[in-house]
Amino acid sequence: MVDWRARISSDPAVCHGEPCVRGTRVMVSVIFDTLADGDTPDAVAAGYRITPADVEAALRFAAEFNRSDA
Repeated sequence: MVDWRARISSDPAVCHGEPCVRGTRVMVSVIFDTLADGDTPDAVAAGYRITPADVEAALRFAAEFNRSDA
């Protein structure tokens, strides 16, 4: 299981503080949009030059955020 905290960060100096894959400017929201458009997690990873574990971390981040926001 991927720990999203090790892979997703939010820094006000990077992408206006939007959650991103750590060390990149790939926003979690962009990963979701691309998956929603029908791309596979592997295609998203390859397209944005991140790892499949980064894509999984983004999904886990969203799941936890959604549970805590409810």
